[in-house]
Parts: sequence; structure tokens; C-alpha cells
Amino acid sequence: MLKDSQFVKIKVTVPYEAFERVRHALGEAGAGRLGNYDHCSYSYPVKGKFRPLEGAHPAIGDVGKHEEVDEICIECICHKDKLQGAIEALRRTHPYEEPAIDILPRYEIE
Repeated sequence: MLKDSQFVKIKVTVPYEAFERVRHALGEAGAGRLGNYDHCSYSYPVKGKFRPLEGAHPAIGDVGKHEEVDEICIECICHKDKLQGAIEALRRTHPYEEPAIDILPRYEIE
């Protein structure tokens, strides 16, 4: 049987040079805390693809041009009480103007 969890999963991609900075900021904000462990996360390489539109101020690439960037995806759990602070820390340290941040529900198994 599944029941709602007090945790969510945060998922975000970052360029390689920002990986440790963003991962550390999430951990310092309380994300990735699991029992007697903190700063827990998963990471794996991905390809980010995007095209900045008029009015954008891209950290990478040029307005109107398609871009492909080697990135790392970071996933970590976060207690709902720590979520707002974790997202604020993520946004403060992420180099992108509009980082794609997923907040996914979690369930506990009874």
C-alpha cells in the first residue's frame, strides 16, 4: 500500500562547471537529508537542448540559435518543510536564467 510522503524529489540539470556549486547549495539548504546522512543525491550526464528567444539573456549560447550543452542531472529528496529554501538556494547558484526544475511527488510503502 502506498501513502503520501513528507518528501519530494528535486530534479534539475546544470552545466558541468556548476554541478558541485548547485549540489552543495541544495545540501546546505537541507535537501538530500536521509536519516543519518545529508547531501545525498544522484547525478548522471544528459544533453540539454534549447533555443533562447528574443528577450532572453542566456548564460550559454545566442538568442535565436539552437544550442546543445553537456549537462549533469541532479536528483535529491527534500522534506517538504525544506523545499522553499532548497529551491531558493538552487536558483541563487544555478547559472541559467530559467533553470528547468522538477518537483516530483514521492510515496511511502506501508
